[in-house]
Amino acid sequence: MKKLITFCLFTALITVVFSVVLPVYAQQALEMLGATGEAAGIQAAYDLPSIVGMIISVALSLVGIVMIVLIIYGGFIWMTAAGEEKKVSKAKDILQAAIIGLIIVLAAYAITWFVVEKLLGATMSLT
Repeated sequence: MKKLITFCLFTALITVVFSVVLPVYAQQALEMLGATGEAAGIQAAYDLPSIVGMIISVALSLVGIVMIVLIIYGGFIWMTAAGEEKKVSKAKDILQAAIIGLIIVLAAYAITWFVVEKLLGATMSLT
């Protein structure tokens, strides 16, 4: 169980680092080339809806990763159950809960994406 928690925390850390660091490197690359974001056709989105959307997307991505890990864990328990009904029922419960959770996370991600796109469209048309 400690290995699973360590793996989940490590994966979450890597996801957060790459979601924050990569846009910064893209900005630095444009500056090193002597081009601004506007000249290159890139628009910096640091307004409130974009930031909130990015935070929610990262959080939902992390929860999705946890759900996938739980699905793999439930499958592993089922495959190593060797016919023991107690382990098989435990694995079925884990898989059922993880799949329901994954469906909820995907629905939340889709709703968040839709709302943020509509907010960005409304704020961009005002400026």
